[in-house]
Amino acid sequence: MLSDIEIAQQTKALPIREIASKLGIEEEYLEYYGKYKAKISEKLIREKSAGKDGKLILVTAINPTPAGEGKTTTSVGLGDALSLIGKKTVIALREPSLGPVFGIKGGAAGGGYAQVIPMEDINLHFTGDMHAITAANNLLCAMLDNHIQQGNALNIDVRKILIKRCLDMNDRELRNIVAGLGGRVNGVPREDGFIITVASEVMAILCLASDIDDLKARLGRILVAYTTDGTPVFASDLKAHGAMAALLKDAIKPNLVQTLEGTPAIMHGGPFANIAHGCNSVRATKLGLKLADYCVTEAGFGSDLGAEKFFDIKCRKAGLTPSAVVIVATVRALKYNGGVPKAELGTENLEALAVGIVNLGVHIENMKQYGVPVVVAINRFGADSEEELNFIEKYCKDSGAEFALSEVFAKGGEGGKELAEKVVAAAEQPSDFHVLYEDGLSVKEKIAAIARKIYRADGVVYTTAAEKAIAEIEKLDIKGLPVCIAKTQYSLSDDPSRLGKPQHFSITVRDVRLSNGAGFVVVYTGDIMTMPGLPKVPAAEKIDVDSEGRITGLF
Repeated sequence: MLSDIEIAQQTKALPIREIASKLGIEEEYLEYYGKYKAKISEKLIREKSAGKDGKLILVTAINPTPAGEGKTTTSVGLGDALSLIGKKTVIALREPSLGPVFGIKGGAAGGGYAQVIPMEDINLHFTGDMHAITAANNLLCAMLDNHIQQGNALNIDVRKILIKRCLDMNDRELRNIVAGLGGRVNGVPREDGFIITVASEVMAILCLASDIDDLKARLGRILVAYTTDGTPVFASDLKAHGAMAALLKDAIKPNLVQTLEGTPAIMHGGPFANIAHGCNSVRATKLGLKLADYCVTEAGFGSDLGAEKFFDIKCRKAGLTPSAVVIVATVRALKYNGGVPKAELGTENLEALAVGIVNLGVHIENMKQYGVPVVVAINRFGADSEEELNFIEKYCKDSGAEFALSEVFAKGGEGGKELAEKVVAAAEQPSDFHVLYEDGLSVKEKIAAIARKIYRADGVVYTTAAEKAIAEIEKLDIKGLPVCIAKTQYSLSDDPSRLGKPQHFSITVRDVRLSNGAGFVVVYTGDIMTMPGLPKVPAAEKIDVDSEGRITGLF
C-alpha cells in the first residue's frame, strides 16, 4: 500500500470554493490561502449564529498505545461515509503541532484513504495559526520582562512569574533556562522556561473564545505573576491584551479544507489533551453545526482525557449537546493492554485480548455516564483474525454498546458505511447529556469526581506544592471553573506503565495552576512534560523536499 503522503499527493484536490459550496458558503465569505485552503470570514459566522444546529458526533478512543488506534483516521472516514449515505456532513478537527510532526507521533491529518488535504500544508505551517499563537504568548512574556526592566512599577516578584514562553517544537533544552544574563541592559536575570505552543493558555483561549471581543477579554484575564505583597498581576495590567488580540485577528477565523473524497473539513486550534483540553475551537464546532446536518469532531487521546474535557469543559462552557459518541478501538491496542509486546501484535492471541479488553469496557462505561449514546468503532487492521474481531463484537454486545467494523484506512468512506449507519441510528436516540460534576464544587471535589468516576482511582494525594497552589487560587475567589487534568494518555491512572484497567491506585497531584483567561484550573499529575523532547531517532530525519518543492517522509 502507498504511504499516507503518496496517497495524498496522488489525489486531485478540488478548488476550495467548490468545497465551500457544498456547505452553502459563497465565495465572498472565503479568505483564500492558495487554491485549497481558506479561512471563513467573521461575517458568515455572525450570519449563521441564529441558525438551526445539526447533530454533533464526538469521536474518542481507548487509551492510546504505540500500535496506534486511528482516531483521526476514523473521524475523517466517518465523515466521508456519512456523506456517501446522503448526509450533509462537515468534519471539525484540531490543527497539528510541529512538535509531534518532527518528533515521533507524526501528523494529525488522518491516514491511508481517510485523510484531510493538502496534507503537507496542514502538517507544517498551514495558515499560520500556530505561529500567531506563539507570537502572542511571547509578546506577553516580552512585555512582562520589559516592565520589570523599566522600573517594575507594579512591584512584580520575579520569583512568582507564572507565564512561560512557548515554541511549537519539541525542545527539551528549553524546559528550564536562566534568562536576562549579560549585564544590566539585557534584562533582570531570572529562571524561566518554555512550553510547547499547544500547551499554552493562549491556545486554550483561542479555542474557547466566542469572538474577537471575548478573545481580547480572556487574554486580559491571564494571570501572569504576583507582586511582592501577593497581589495578582494580569495581562491587562501590562496593557498587553490588545496587541495580543491584534496578532490573533486572523488566527481566530476557522480554516476550511477537504478530505480525499471532498467532504468539507474545518480545522482550527490544536491543544493537546494530555497537557491541555484537547479539543478544536468552539467557533469551528459551532459553525460546523450551523452548516451541516452532521458535524463529526474528535477529542485528543483516550476518552479519560479528551472526551472528559470535551464534555466537562468545552460543552459546559459553550452550551454544546453531543448526539452520539464513537469510541475507537483496535485488536492490536487491546492485546497490547493485555501484555503483548508491540512486535508480536500481529499474531492472534485471544488470551491477551480477553485481558486487555477491560480497557474498552471502562471507556464504554465512562461515556455512558454522560447520558450520550455510544457506538464502538473497531478499526480493522490486516493482521486481525476473525476470531479476535468476533470476540470484541461479543464484548460490545454484552456491554450494551452498538459497534461496527471500520475499514476507512484501506477503503475510505466506503469502508465506514456500516459505522455511519450505526452513528445515524444512535444520534436519533434521545440524548440525556449532562456533565460529570457541578460548577459549585471546590477544586478538590471536582478533581475527586474525575479521579473516582473516570479513572477509577481510590483517592487523590496532593503534594505540598499542590496544596499551596490550590489555597492561592481559592484566595482569588474565582468561582465555577472546571478542572483540566494533565495526565499520561497511556493509562487510566497517572502511571503510564499500568495498562488495561488499573486497580488499587491513587492519583497524585503535584501542582495546580489557574488558567484564568481560558476559564479552567489546570491540574498536573504524574510526570507530565509541557515541553516534550525529541526521540532518539526523530521523524524529522526522514522528512525532505526535492528541487520541485515536493515533500517526502511525512506520515
